[in-house]
Amino acid sequence: MSRYIATRAIRGANALVTEAEVMVQKALAEKGPDAPVAFPNTAYYLPLIFGMTGIQVKTLGQLEGVVKQSRSLLHPLPAASHWTPYLGETLDSGMATLLAAETIEAIRFIYDLQPEPMPGFHLAGGTAFTSPDDGRGDGNGRAAGHLNGPIDDVQLRSWGIQLVDGRMPGFAAIVGAAKSNEVAVKIVRELQRRNILTFLSGNTNGRSIIHQLNEEGVEMGYDTYIVPFGTDTISAIYALGFATRSALTFGGLKGGQARDILLYNKDRVFAFVIALGEVDDLKYAAAAGAINFGFPVIADTVIPQILPTGITTYEHVISMPWNEIPGRDDMEKAERLVQKCIEVRGVKVKIADVPVPVPYGSAFEGEVVRKADMRIEFGGKYSRAFEYLRMVDMDQVEDGKIEVIGPDFDQIEAGGALDMGILVEVAGRKMQLDFEPVLERQIHYFINGASGIQHIGQRDIAWIRISKSAADKGFNLRHFGDILHARFHADFGSIVDKVQVKIITEPAQYSEWLDKARSAYDYRNRRLADLTDDKVDVFYSCTLCQSFAPNHVCIVSPERLGLCGAYNWLDCKASYEINQTGPNQPIHKGRALDTTKGYWQGTNTYAGQGSHGAVQEVSMYSIMENPMTACGCFECIVMVIPEANGVMVVSREDTSMTPAGMTFSTLAGIAGGGLQTPGVMGVGKYYLTSPKFISADGGFKRVVWLSSFLKKSMADELQQVAEREGDPGLIEKIADETVCTEVDELLAYLEQVGHPALLMDPMF
Repeated sequence: MSRYIATRAIRGANALVTEAEVMVQKALAEKGPDAPVAFPNTAYYLPLIFGMTGIQVKTLGQLEGVVKQSRSLLHPLPAASHWTPYLGETLDSGMATLLAAETIEAIRFIYDLQPEPMPGFHLAGGTAFTSPDDGRGDGNGRAAGHLNGPIDDVQLRSWGIQLVDGRMPGFAAIVGAAKSNEVAVKIVRELQRRNILTFLSGNTNGRSIIHQLNEEGVEMGYDTYIVPFGTDTISAIYALGFATRSALTFGGLKGGQARDILLYNKDRVFAFVIALGEVDDLKYAAAAGAINFGFPVIADTVIPQILPTGITTYEHVISMPWNEIPGRDDMEKAERLVQKCIEVRGVKVKIADVPVPVPYGSAFEGEVVRKADMRIEFGGKYSRAFEYLRMVDMDQVEDGKIEVIGPDFDQIEAGGALDMGILVEVAGRKMQLDFEPVLERQIHYFINGASGIQHIGQRDIAWIRISKSAADKGFNLRHFGDILHARFHADFGSIVDKVQVKIITEPAQYSEWLDKARSAYDYRNRRLADLTDDKVDVFYSCTLCQSFAPNHVCIVSPERLGLCGAYNWLDCKASYEINQTGPNQPIHKGRALDTTKGYWQGTNTYAGQGSHGAVQEVSMYSIMENPMTACGCFECIVMVIPEANGVMVVSREDTSMTPAGMTFSTLAGIAGGGLQTPGVMGVGKYYLTSPKFISADGGFKRVVWLSSFLKKSMADELQQVAEREGDPGLIEKIADETVCTEVDELLAYLEQVGHPALLMDPMF
C-alpha cells in the first residue's frame, strides 16, 4: 500500500470531517436541532449514512452523531520513518469522508444550496417521455439552471430493469475535468456507446467536465445516461448513495448492514471512478471511499498504483498518464482510457455493430427531440406512423434488403411532418407466429438507441422524430432499416435467419400496408384475449432480476405479466426458444392445489427452488396469502387499505403521499428486495387489466385509490375493465391523490360515491 496515497487520503478525510463538524455546529445555531433534514424523493433518508450506520437521519440534531462517528474512523497521518499496513487506515478514512460529504450535502439542502445552481445550464428530460410542444408533458426534469442533485428513488427503479437485464452493464463516476472539451465529449460518448450510466462531479482548478459538456451542447440528464451532480468533489457522494440504494432496493438489505452492502456492490454493481486532472487530498479521500465499495479508480495523471488485495475485483488504483496512453491522437487515447476502465472493473459489455452515422446505444433510449431541434417527425399531431413486423417464408425474404418506398424527408421543409410505415419481414427456421408481437415491440428500443432520434408508442400510434443534428450527420430513412437489420440479427439471431425492411412513405402503399397491419393487430388482440392461464400447461420463470435481488423470482402466466411490465408470457416463451439455458424457464403447472387462489404443485416447487428456499409457496391470484415477491423494478405497488376494505395502487411516477401514510419510495422498501409481504405487492401496470388481478380477493372492484397517472395513461383499458366488471362508472368511484391522501378522507369519498368495496366481504 502506498504511503503517499494513505497520507493524502487521510489528510483529506481529516479536513473534510472538520469542515462537516463546523457546518453542523453553525447550522444548529442558526436552524436549531429540530430542523428537518432529507434528500428529496427517497425513502432512504440520507442513503449512505443510513446504509452504513442504520441511522435514519430526519433532523439536523442527528447529524452530530454522524460526524462523531466520522471522527472515530479517522487515523493519524503515516509516520515518515515507519511502515505500517496503511490500507485499513486509508479505507476507514475513505468511509469517514463519505459520511462527512453526505452530511455537508444535507446541510446545503437546508440552506437551499442544492441542487447546485449553474447559470446557463439546461438539464435534459427527466422521466417524461414527451416534449414541451406537444401538450402532453413538459419534457423537462429539474429546473433549467440547476444540476441534478441526488437521484430519485423513482428513477433508480425505472433504471432497475436495465441494470438487471444487462442493457445497462454498470456506471462510471467521473470526477474533475478532461484535457479538452473534445476529450470530455469523447469519453462520455464512449461510455454511452457501451450503455454505461455516467455520473459527473468535481473540478480541476475550478473547471468541471460538466462545464465542458455544457459548452459543447451535450444533452445531460436522466434520458441520456449522463447525470451531472455538482462541480465540487463532495457531490460525488450522490453516486455512492445511488450504489447504496441499489443494495437496499434490489438486494433486500437493511440499513446498518454495512459489510453486506459493500460486498453486494463489489459483486453486483459494476462501477468505477475516472479521475481526470490533478488529484488533490479530497479526491484521494473520496477515492478511498469508493474503493470500500469495490469500485476501482483510474486516473489520467501520474499517481501511485494500488495492486489487487481483494477489496476490489482487480486493481484498486490505476494510473494512466495522458501523455503515455498509446494512440494516434487524443480521441484514440480517450477511447483506450474507457476500455481500460471496463477491463479493470470487469464490466461485461455487449455492443451491436449498427451502421449509422450517429452514436448508438441504450444510453439514448428515451431521448427527447424538442420541436425547435426537430428536422422531421412521423406521427404525432400532424402525421401518422405505424410499424408492423410479420413472419414470412424463407424464399420471400432477401436478407439485408432495405427499401425506401416513397420520398425521403430531404424533400420536406425543416420542422415538417410525413406519414411513414415501417414494415419488417423476418424468416427463420425457429420463427413462430407467436413471436411476431414480441419482436415487433423491440422496434421501439432498437430505433430509440440512435442519438438524436425520438421514438414513442408502437403499432399504428408510433411517433418518431429526427433531430436536426442527426440529419446534419447524414441520418436518413434508410438508416431505420440498417438499425433493425443489425439489431434483430444481434439479439434474435437464434430464431431469425433473414430480415428485410421496407420504409414506406408513398401514400397509396402506406394506406395499403396500414390496413394489413391493423388486421394483424386485431388478430393478435383476439388471440391474446383467448390465451388464459387455464388453457396452458406451462408458466415461465423470470430470474433476470436475480442479478440484483438474489432471492426474487417472477412466475409469468398468460394472465399475469412480470412485475417490471416488460415481459409477458409470450415474451418468456420466445426468450426460452432463443436461449434454453437463460432466465426464462418453463414451469410445468402440475397438479392443481387451489385454482381460485392460484396454487399448483409445479409453481410451488419452483418458488422454493428459484428463491433458494426463501419462499415456499406463491399464490398467483392473491395479495393476502403468499403473494409474489418483487425486486424493485415494479411499475406499481398494490397495498391493502384495511379501513376501506380494498387496495390502493401507486404508480412509480407518483411522488405524492398516499392514504397508507407513505409515498411510493417508502412503500417500495416494503414491497421490494425479494420479500414476501402479505398485503403488499409490486406489479406491472397492465396486470390491473387482467381478470386474474387479485381475483382471489375480489378482483379489480377492490381498487379504492389509484394514482391519477394510471387513470390518465390507461384510461381506455381501465374503462374496459370497469365494463367487464359490470360497473361502467367504477373508475370515477376510485379516488386518487387529487381527491384525497388520508384514510379518513378516502372513506368519506367512498361512502359518497358508493364504491362497491364497502359492500364486499371483509378482506381479512
